[in-house]
Amino acid sequence: MVIKLLAPFLALSLFVSPALQPPPKKPNIIVILADDMGYSDIGSFGSEIKTPNLDDMAKNGLRMAQFYNASRCCPTRASLLTGLFQHQAGVGDMVNSRKQPAYQGYLNQNCVTIAEALKQSGYKTYMAGKWHVGTKPEYWPVKRGFDRYFGLIDGASSYFGNESYRPNQKLTLALDDQEYKPEKGYYATNAFADHAVEFIGQHPKDQPFFLYMAFTSPHWPLHALPEDIAKYRGAYAKGWDKLREERYRRMQESGILTKNTKLSPRDQKIPAWETLSEEEKKSWEDNMAVYAAMIDRMDQNIGRIRQKLKETGQDQNTVILFLSDNGASHEDIKPTNFLPAIYESSKKPSSDPSSFTAYGMRGANLSNTPFRQYKHWEYEGGTATPFIAYGPSIVKPGRIDQRPGHIIDIMATCLDLAGGTYPKTYKGNAITPTEGVSLVPLFRGTTWKGHDALFFEHEGHRAVRQGDWKLVSEYPENRWELYNLKTDRSELEDVSAKEPERVKQLAALYDAWTQRAGVIPFAELGKSKGE
Repeated sequence: MVIKLLAPFLALSLFVSPALQPPPKKPNIIVILADDMGYSDIGSFGSEIKTPNLDDMAKNGLRMAQFYNASRCCPTRASLLTGLFQHQAGVGDMVNSRKQPAYQGYLNQNCVTIAEALKQSGYKTYMAGKWHVGTKPEYWPVKRGFDRYFGLIDGASSYFGNESYRPNQKLTLALDDQEYKPEKGYYATNAFADHAVEFIGQHPKDQPFFLYMAFTSPHWPLHALPEDIAKYRGAYAKGWDKLREERYRRMQESGILTKNTKLSPRDQKIPAWETLSEEEKKSWEDNMAVYAAMIDRMDQNIGRIRQKLKETGQDQNTVILFLSDNGASHEDIKPTNFLPAIYESSKKPSSDPSSFTAYGMRGANLSNTPFRQYKHWEYEGGTATPFIAYGPSIVKPGRIDQRPGHIIDIMATCLDLAGGTYPKTYKGNAITPTEGVSLVPLFRGTTWKGHDALFFEHEGHRAVRQGDWKLVSEYPENRWELYNLKTDRSELEDVSAKEPERVKQLAALYDAWTQRAGVIPFAELGKSKGE
């Protein structure tokens, strides 16, 4: 009798319950971008630097071992933010204004940012950190879809203030749409995270949010806090040769590198560690201790953001993506590019807060283990980034994936997570179709279509990757080299002479892309300057 009475009720409930259930809650999305950090500079990618928060995200999330950026600061930021190749977004080189639309130096009106796109799906949008895709107030983050912003509009500055480092240069810190004057005790990495934590804390609970957390760490100048530097005193006394070998071994043991990946030889411009004087060794150890401390402090602040998510009950419904904007930087502080006072201060120990220095090629060669070359170039040392995706409710944990992904995929991924669509028009302007593909199927461990080909160009340096094959050249030689990344990820054996037809096919793909993307030969543009 009870069963008979319940049957109509159960049938009715089965019929109406799907309509009565609330729609799935849209996840919060956080994209964290490091600045000038090398491929092997965090613990889960082989480093001796202490990054427990990132390591925890890697252990309980997904690591993509062959993820790519655009090899330089603002081109990467333009591409990441828009889901386009940087030329299509108007930042084909740096932030220098040029007459060519693909090189105007700020985001154009035929692209949308992730913030602008996600607002159409009901998201509140926040940003903290480095902008570097448009210096005039009409191009600032609050004009490109962000509800709140705090950070550095420009490319680089002191971590303890906002001092210019080049002649006739004005650098700007901004809070929303107003210039901001740092107070006593300011340290950039902490300040950026302070505001990110504040934005999360003030966010309405009934609405999803997007946060773009763009740290300047560990971009030069080498500035760190004393308590962080102290952790790494003596950690680099072994020298770069042994440290590269140790990182390489850990990367192979963890599965980040396949077993057939070789460690590239030490850059031939760098001497063997044993040939250095004690003074030279001490100087490099000091630089590395400060560099490591900068990454350590960034990781601490990532921990603060995660703790705020937990305190506000949003940790289980938030997806966090972490990557770097380019490979490690070989740059040194040169008197021809910098103010005389800045150059003089670069001679001070890097642990001195008034110093303004970089760790140069000798540090970058370690950071980019096992690859060769650096930021600017389109070899793996310039474009390969560690990539971590973490999200308890979405990302299947404990995996390393060797398939290639690219910063153009982040827009499509965010929209997929949000259940949104990429707009064809925005504010009356036709929008260039996105180039990326969503990473969400890969996050969930299901079938992922990936890319037919990926393309790279920066100041004449070029590359195209299709499958396991990569065609690459450096400017001004412009000679194509061919590598099989399945057997030679470190790009040590050029097989172009053995595979002339493949070179021809990939070069044709590259040429067709340049026409579509608006790439102009660098010789026609002239040399550019920037971070």
